Amino acid sequence: MIERAIQVDSAFEASAAAKVVQAASRFKSHVSLVHEEKTANAKSIMGIISLDLHGGYTVKIVADGEDEQQAIPELENILGDKNNG
Repeated sequence: MIERAIQVDSAFEASAAAKVVQAASRFKSHVSLVHEEKTANAKSIMGIISLDLHGGYTVKIVADGEDEQQAIPELENILGDKNNG
């Protein structure tokens, strides 16, 4: 299992959540996002939206599985992208 914290760079809207789901769904690993006390499956758009992320928030990306090493940087790129929304 790998965990990495990243600061969300901008407002996190439904289009950005959809990009996260698309990326996470390409991996066999279980991938989740954690913000404060909430955890969401990164392959679930409703779960991600329920985190209510905003620019400046810190979110932890957690990946566990055979391709976890590839999943983390892929999601970091989306979550940290200033043009994600």
